[in-house]
Amino acid sequence: MEKISIQIIAAQVACSEGLKDTWRETAVWAGGQLRQRFGETVLVQYYDLFDPTCPRLPDGAQLPLVLINGEILSSGGKISIPAIRRKIESIIEQQETA
Repeated sequence: MEKISIQIIAAQVACSEGLKDTWRETAVWAGGQLRQRFGETVLVQYYDLFDPTCPRLPDGAQLPLVLINGEILSSGGKISIPAIRRKIESIIEQQETA
């Protein structure tokens, strides 16, 4: 079975205490949840917008951006574990029937 790549791109959030890396923390938590369910099938990577290795953002994309196998799952708003899970399940199902 092919690995499924989940890329989460966001940026630090400014607040009264300085900068918070809330999206990175959320991405790490999400990765743990997804690996617990799907094992080594999923590869979750977090990129800060200003990381030199950050993938190029599609035109009109908003943060946080969630890409699954290079395709936009969500742009802006929240990181939805149920939406990511459904997409992964759909990809696994397609791989099994191919």
